[in-house]
Amino acid sequence: LGQALELQFRRVQFTPDLMPSDVSGHAVYDPKSESFKIRRGPVFTNLLLADEINRASPRTQSALLQSMQEYHVTVAGQRHDLPSPFHVLATQNPLEQEGTYPLPEAQLDRFLMQVDIPYPELAAERRILIETTGIDDAAAENVLTAERLKEIQTLIRRMPVPESVVEAILSLVRSARPGQGNAETDKHVSWGPGPRASQALTLCARARALFDGRLAPSVDDVQALAEPVLQHRMALTFSARAEGMSVRDVVARLAKAAG
Repeated sequence: LGQALELQFRRVQFTPDLMPSDVSGHAVYDPKSESFKIRRGPVFTNLLLADEINRASPRTQSALLQSMQEYHVTVAGQRHDLPSPFHVLATQNPLEQEGTYPLPEAQLDRFLMQVDIPYPELAAERRILIETTGIDDAAAENVLTAERLKEIQTLIRRMPVPESVVEAILSLVRSARPGQGNAETDKHVSWGPGPRASQALTLCARARALFDGRLAPSVDDVQALAEPVLQHRMALTFSARAEGMSVRDVVARLAKAAG
């Protein structure tokens, strides 16, 4: 993805002994100048991959909170702006959960989407097999520059959103919160999505419309994006989990009702 978008890329393998300064950076004393210099961490990049993020302690996970929300970090009491554009991708392995630390709700809320990646389809796995077992591995081709990506992001924010789409987004997000008059949500949802979910749905619906060559998003975009945008911003009650329900089931029903 970094090669395709001409972005500087860095990867951090999250482990239990990883410290916050290993991500954001730290001050190092320089004997020659008799002063402290800032050694920047891997967060100073365009595209950061936090691999197996739930293997690090909550203290280290929280090192990404400021960067993901404010696009700058504080090292030794000084503010340091991050490169633009700046994006964080994080992975979690659904297996081997012993010794891991679930991400706090505040950090989950800062991720635009949660995308579950199943096993590849037959045609895709065949292509993987052919292209990665020869002498030369297939390489990604550059299709955009970083500046062009920023222009597209600005264009998305300028795209008008019909009132019907705004109402569908508000109806969906608010219906996913307990105490808002939805009996099924009150029964099955422990806590629901906040305002960032509405913001994410609006931006993603615009992006999906632009990708399809449309000049404005539709309610269909909201329904298609409901699961990846909302599923990590909600939690089910114990009784709902005991009944074998999943967040996807609840989101699907709410999205259908909101549409």
